[in-house]
Amino acid sequence: MEQVYVIGDVHGMYDLFLQALQKFDPQTMQLVLIGDLMDRGPEPKKCFLKAKELVENYGAIYLRGNHEDILWNFLHSPEERMDNYLRNGAKETLESFLHPGVLAEYSPTEIAMLLRSHYPELEPFLAARPYYYEWEDFIFVHAGLNLALADWRETSPHDMIWIRQPFFEGKNRTGKKIVFGHTITPSLYGDNENTDLWLSDNKIGLDGGAVYGGTLHGVLFHPHEIYLDQQWDNVTGPWQPDL
Repeated sequence: MEQVYVIGDVHGMYDLFLQALQKFDPQTMQLVLIGDLMDRGPEPKKCFLKAKELVENYGAIYLRGNHEDILWNFLHSPEERMDNYLRNGAKETLESFLHPGVLAEYSPTEIAMLLRSHYPELEPFLAARPYYYEWEDFIFVHAGLNLALADWRETSPHDMIWIRQPFFEGKNRTGKKIVFGHTITPSLYGDNENTDLWLSDNKIGLDGGAVYGGTLHGVLFHPHEIYLDQQWDNVTGPWQPDL
């Protein structure tokens, strides 16, 4: 493909996801989903199933984000992981995949068993998500890279889905432009308001914080540059944790 179309952190915002996908042409574009399709937003199941369909039917690259990792860890250690998962927006995801009130009805172990029973494809699909995608002048990764390493490919899987400050502040000597999500651009700008793409030292942050009332980005890349940045605003209001 001569173009790559990248969609930022969706976080259950299915309506915005569909709007962004209207700009995707499978005949001319490689689709990359930067990760964090689920949790917090109102329709995580629809987002996940749509993303899975895009992988299977159009060869989309669905990168592993920290929220995909949190769910995978929950499936493996539900009792130990439930509290952390709840702090990260589990309620919306578990109710979306199962039914409202499921957290009050079942133990974490039972919920994990229900997920495996109803969605046997969920665990192996999550496990198969790649950590990065390299194309032309670009590296696409959920959170960032360990720029202190001589070879960025030696970055740990944990850093690729979780790293923040050391990546933002590190010097990019990879010779590539690094495109990432994970940390919302209002935070990167330091004003808690600016949802534009964040551009610094050949690093491109595209998580506009859609689920927090911000913007979902769909960015079209040519081999050496950003060709077009499209934005869809969340007009329904920010996610509020309900613990």
